[in-house]
Amino acid sequence: MYNKKTVEDIEVKGKKVLARCDFNVPLDGKTITDAKRIREALPTIKYLSDNGAKVILCSHLGRPKGEFNPKYSLAPVAEKLSELLGKPVVFANDVIGEDAKTKAAALKDGDVMLIENVRYHKEEEKNDPEFAKELASLAEIYVNDAFGTAHRAHASTEGVSHYLPSVCGYLIQKEISIMGGALTQPKHPFVAILGGAKVSDKIGVINNLIEKVDTLIIGGAMAYTFHKANNYSIGDSLCEDDKIELAKELMAKAKAKGVNLLLPVDNRAGDKYDPDCNFLLVNSDNIPDGYMGLDIGPATEKIFADAIKGAATVIWNGPMGVSEWEKFASGTRSVAQAVADSGAISIIGGGDSAAAIEKLGFADKVTHISTGGGASLEFLEGLVLPGIACLQDK
Repeated sequence: MYNKKTVEDIEVKGKKVLARCDFNVPLDGKTITDAKRIREALPTIKYLSDNGAKVILCSHLGRPKGEFNPKYSLAPVAEKLSELLGKPVVFANDVIGEDAKTKAAALKDGDVMLIENVRYHKEEEKNDPEFAKELASLAEIYVNDAFGTAHRAHASTEGVSHYLPSVCGYLIQKEISIMGGALTQPKHPFVAILGGAKVSDKIGVINNLIEKVDTLIIGGAMAYTFHKANNYSIGDSLCEDDKIELAKELMAKAKAKGVNLLLPVDNRAGDKYDPDCNFLLVNSDNIPDGYMGLDIGPATEKIFADAIKGAATVIWNGPMGVSEWEKFASGTRSVAQAVADSGAISIIGGGDSAAAIEKLGFADKVTHISTGGGASLEFLEGLVLPGIACLQDK
């Protein structure tokens, strides 16, 4: 799928290297509440620094909408990085201004600096060539290690590659080798589990995976659109009426390809979208009016777990229900448990499923948790990711 040069394929000693990381971390004021994304960038940063590069890091944080906004400053990230690397990290309080240019020019081999939030400039998300050129002028080599934004063609993810030799860091290399391998040469039986609210978000993924998998499991609110396509009574459950015909087509396609398509047979339902709603356990073909399905039921949990048990490769994206509410977390928890116990090559495609796996303490029992929600979905869909396509091929 992708075979890209990495930081190890180029000479970095004495060179100024602009590395795009994903430091979009959760903040409480100026305190970082979860430094996972910073830790994930360390192998690439350490490699560059240890091999004598002058390292210039850049990232976005939040959505400052093209304006300088101290709320979205990367200054706390520079402090945390310094602590994790055990060495000072120089912080520039602008992106392509005087401070960044002066500090970049003063770097010595092995030094690390971080420039301010690239989204302080509206030109970043517009992938403005002049802005990208200015950013590139800070360095001699470009490294992209931000998989979470690789599906966006922004100035710092794609634009700069037009002006500098460009390679990937360890994080992107890991994503494309594990996920790419699972999609191009999966070990069978290959099981994909898709959840979440909308069929419309996953059409491309379902279409692409039907060509590859042995079993396709569909849970979450998007299952109700499939149930309605089967003429089931779904009560007040979420349903995309304009996608019912599509759901029929997808089921027919799966049947024609010999793919085992599994839908929930029972559901945990509530009388309103509220964690304290009245609760009912119902069969999927007969959800009463006034109730909406909010999680898969125990019989479905067993069917799904049995299908996952025999898998050699598992890809999972999207929760089985409203997993942030305890009453409706059981389905997602049981799928997480089954994936953790399967012994399969298991890939969790970012977002809510990644959060569930980590919250339940199963992170060390799965092969790979993708660092990008939207990026991993587009990757599973077989789309080209501009932030990776722009890097040099091996």
